[in-house]
Amino acid sequence: MFGSDAAEVAKTIESPTMRRQSVGEFLHMGVVLGNKTLFDELHRTSFDGYLTADEVGDLDRFIYDEQEMDYVGELADRMQRAIQRRSRQPGKKGLLLSAGYDSRTLLSQFSEIEHCYTVGRPNAQEVKVARRLAKQYDVDHTTLVTNDRYIMPGEQKVRDTNGIKESIHIHHAGYNNDIEVDTMYHGLLFDTLLRGFGHKRSEIELFGKTLPLKRMEVDIDPTEASLDNFGYIPDKSQIVAEQYTDDLDAAGKFVRNAIANEFDRCWSRTDSEQNALSLFSISNQPTIPFRTHLADNYLESFIAADSELLEWHLQTPPEYRNTATFIRAIRQLDGDLFRHRPPDRPYMSTLLSEVERFARRKVPFMKNFEPAWPDRKQVYDKYNLDQRLFPHHESIHNLPPRHKLRINDMVGWVAQCSKTAVNPTDVLYLQTDDGGADGISSEN
Repeated sequence: MFGSDAAEVAKTIESPTMRRQSVGEFLHMGVVLGNKTLFDELHRTSFDGYLTADEVGDLDRFIYDEQEMDYVGELADRMQRAIQRRSRQPGKKGLLLSAGYDSRTLLSQFSEIEHCYTVGRPNAQEVKVARRLAKQYDVDHTTLVTNDRYIMPGEQKVRDTNGIKESIHIHHAGYNNDIEVDTMYHGLLFDTLLRGFGHKRSEIELFGKTLPLKRMEVDIDPTEASLDNFGYIPDKSQIVAEQYTDDLDAAGKFVRNAIANEFDRCWSRTDSEQNALSLFSISNQPTIPFRTHLADNYLESFIAADSELLEWHLQTPPEYRNTATFIRAIRQLDGDLFRHRPPDRPYMSTLLSEVERFARRKVPFMKNFEPAWPDRKQVYDKYNLDQRLFPHHESIHNLPPRHKLRINDMVGWVAQCSKTAVNPTDVLYLQTDDGGADGISSEN
């Protein structure tokens, strides 16, 4: 049995068992790595892989092969063609717009876009800049006001995770009734494929903050370099681990071992550590449910995965796959693109922006830069989600909100695959030594 909806396929398993390793990865990183799923009996085809009636295997399309070219000019031309190819989508067209570089690029190039949507508080810095951008390009704008709909994991939202990635990345999921378009555009994975997210650059300590430099790091520990590419938050994971072990570094050891065991898959497609880091991030990308939900509700185009842009990614050396190259390319598309700067990047120079960030933290009466996304903890507490999601599981109430939502994602997804529910506390304690070598039955 096979299909693109993991929950539907999982329903055909007579007595599924939860895989301990997968639960731990989801709990601490927000993603199940590699080809695993939450169930021992359910598997995935590999990244760039294929499925036949008799076997699964790997294709060789996504192979790094660095070439010499005009990296800026090629990126600009290919991006323009990728956008033009998708300009003829039918119906009313919308865009999920942030204040960042990626979605504003699409806004500047798609004259057919009729409406933009931004999730957040109406007076938030991110929303204000997005609103100015929409006005600059004469497009209607709607703020999807942050409330419990932003964070509450409904059945469809959880189902779109396929039980392998957390639902928090589907920022727009609760607002379908407020979105009145047929086609929806977005800038998902522009940062990963075109701007070098996942690479390891040399760093310096400045004002108590670690800043990346332009030059690439030479001596790399792939495991340590990958820790920040997922939803692993060391101090928060330690709080979770304290619930089931006395080892204060249990979560860190688990995450490092999980990454190290999976990272070896990358070497068949590249012999470069930097490219391997990028591939590892792409093939285990935790934000994909964002796109899955859009594709289930609107006509959607994954522009960053356009074949020409993927080819540019594979042929461009890591030292040129960065934000500086991207900015130079999109300036060729529209020289007026930066009339309204992102709120947390008031200068083109990263260093100058960080200096101002430091000054805002230290100087009295200066307001700090606001984060791009609403405060999850604030929303979680305001709408009393402990009592709504875990009314009979007080041991879970003391965990960080991000991890509580991951537990709820797993519980909710399993509930859609089985006639019986998984106990949230059992999911948490599956990490203990007595949790069972093969996981716990979905009937527990």
